Amino acid sequence: MSEPLVIVGNGMAAARLVDELAKIALGRYAVAVIGEEPRLAYNRVLLSSVLAGETGSHEIELRPADWWRHRGVTVRYGYRVTEIDTGRRELKIEGEESMHYSKLVLATGSTPLRLNVPGADLAGVHTFRDTRDVDLLLALAAGKKRVVVIGGGLLGLEAAYGLAKAGAPVTLLHLMDRLMERQLDLPAADLLKTLVECKGIRILLNASTKCIHGDSHVEAVELADGSRIEADAVIFAAGIRPNVALARDAGIAVNRGVVVNDEMQTASPDIYALGECAEHRGTCYGLVEPAYEQARVLARHLAGRPAAYQGSVVSTNLKVSGVSVFSAGDFMGGEGSESLVLTDRWRGTYKKLVIADGRLTGAVLIGDTADALWYLELIRNRDKVTAIRSDMMFGRALALTPKAA
Repeated sequence: MSEPLVIVGNGMAAARLVDELAKIALGRYAVAVIGEEPRLAYNRVLLSSVLAGETGSHEIELRPADWWRHRGVTVRYGYRVTEIDTGRRELKIEGEESMHYSKLVLATGSTPLRLNVPGADLAGVHTFRDTRDVDLLLALAAGKKRVVVIGGGLLGLEAAYGLAKAGAPVTLLHLMDRLMERQLDLPAADLLKTLVECKGIRILLNASTKCIHGDSHVEAVELADGSRIEADAVIFAAGIRPNVALARDAGIAVNRGVVVNDEMQTASPDIYALGECAEHRGTCYGLVEPAYEQARVLARHLAGRPAAYQGSVVSTNLKVSGVSVFSAGDFMGGEGSESLVLTDRWRGTYKKLVIADGRLTGAVLIGDTADALWYLELIRNRDKVTAIRSDMMFGRALALTPKAA
């Protein structure tokens, strides 16, 4: 008889884990996936494309219902797990019976941060995290409502772009001195700001939100400097927090995220965690690629094969507000490193490669990201780049072309 394996969370990490398990241990486990969102797992990265009208909501589904069924997976979406009883190895599901597990995987993802400012609970204040949020934002855009987006990271830029393209007047506020400060240096962020503003989005940096005005509904946002921005709606997109409440209440070890070891195991027997809710060696990644790498390791471990997660080289390779952006590794550089930089603002491109000890250790690309995956491969593999140093800025094709004697 197959061993009951339950995955709590039906997002991208859960879907990849099921896929990896099916490849190497099909039939070993009776897999059940329980998710709170009322639909099958979908590509959350493409939510801004749905908001912008570039992609249909049905097109971002990761796998059709038949795919799950053919792998013997029971999927229960629209259900909320309310409690984990680690002693009885049972899950309590809201409005439903309890479910037994032999092994449990927490893939509960994260929740959007909401600023603790006066007016944050007014009608018209939203977040941008799932397809239900997209439906609300599309309604705002259709009504040409004035929207203030708070947060100039990936999520905020995606929300602002989608809303602007859908027809809403948008102002984006960011607390820091540059956009995407975790992924970009100052010149790259400055170019990105220019390119995003060309799409009709007003951007205010060093903008600290003091309060949100309105009697019962949003009317304006006031900044710490006293300036006031009229608005019909406010979108919080200032970051995410690992969703750890279920684990904490069950007595499972939690810091910022659910603490796991190199096999993605928690401190509780036969309970694992991966993706945005997991904390490995003190790091919560909050990105898709590390979740996929964790899923591969966990699948091998559950299949009885040796595997260990060593952490991920953090990279971003996306279209942000319609602009191609790539960032990986130690893009700021440090003592003993050197930076190769190529800037062409007229063409909307910026390239920075950071080299230390003869190896590529970081990269930032704006506009032209055709060779992004090659640069990422060089960073991850720690390949020596001395022989191609003079050409690598101009791409893989030129750098790897044999030179005449």
